[in-house]
Amino acid sequence: MNFLRKILYPLSLLYGLIITIRNYLYNSGVLKSTTFNTPIIVVGNLSVGGTGKTPQIEYLIRLLQNEYKVAVLSRGYKRKSTGFIIADETVNAEIIGDEPYQYFKKFSNIIVCVDADRTNGIQQLEALENAPDIILLDDAFQHRKVNAGFNILLTPYNDLYVDDVMLPTGNLRENKLGAKRAQVIIVTKCPANISKNEQIKITKKLKPTSNQAIFFTTIDYDEELKGSSKINLSDVKNSEVLLLTGIANPEPLKQYLTNEEIKFNHLKYPDHHHFSKSDIEEIKLEFKNISSNNKLVLTTEKDYVRIFADLQNLEYISIKIKFVVQKASFDKLIKEYVEQSSRDS
Repeated sequence: MNFLRKILYPLSLLYGLIITIRNYLYNSGVLKSTTFNTPIIVVGNLSVGGTGKTPQIEYLIRLLQNEYKVAVLSRGYKRKSTGFIIADETVNAEIIGDEPYQYFKKFSNIIVCVDADRTNGIQQLEALENAPDIILLDDAFQHRKVNAGFNILLTPYNDLYVDDVMLPTGNLRENKLGAKRAQVIIVTKCPANISKNEQIKITKKLKPTSNQAIFFTTIDYDEELKGSSKINLSDVKNSEVLLLTGIANPEPLKQYLTNEEIKFNHLKYPDHHHFSKSDIEEIKLEFKNISSNNKLVLTTEKDYVRIFADLQNLEYISIKIKFVVQKASFDKLIKEYVEQSSRDS
């Protein structure tokens, strides 16, 4: 924790008090939450950025899309538009945001839309002629105006929310007690070989209630790179790689490439960065300065949707989440909620 963050600790206490009062007003019914007929699953976190919400949403899409009409509603962080927008062939990452655009490009049989006002967004979705059977809310754990039926809280293995403090000293958006609203807590980005004893230790540290389930997931990188040409990661071991990232935490990817003996130079940009012309020129110059003829630019899938039109020799590596154990139990929880909610609506 740097010095500036330490001296801002009084602001963290004040911010925490404000958020605690806000949550109390919602919990006590003074501030109203809207309940909808459509089953709603929230995927979110207590901290800012880098917990793995995008691959978790994609996991839910794959789990549900063959049985239900699925919609994903996001605020469209850093998009250059306002209001409610349903993704179609006229949109791009600047219009709806990088994550929604990624969902839209990958999953052709779902509805992808954005609206900072989630209540309005859900109302718009329910009013459609072909309304969805299930709505996934991306990054909406703090959006208390919507009373979601199922909340999934993510916390990274190396940065558990119980070890953090409130903004601006730490990275928490709300008090740790907010975790009690979740039906499921998922510890993300775990080592693939995390032991049973360590899972038990972390579970005790998180102190789940009797109504909460804890799961552990790891990142599963796709061996096939996609982009300008489809090649296997193993085929670039003798290449000079320029790694380009604009995500909250590129360290797991860097560690993975290192473990795979991929040599790379890293250009790091802020999370959700919109690449300017000067950025593109900088990337092109860095690429040009690589002496080898066997070279490429490698980025994340989230970055690729923002920059693919401006660069050649660009490949991306996609990821999925993988449950360390109890995948079937998680799937059953989700499907039982959707089935029960659909019958009750």
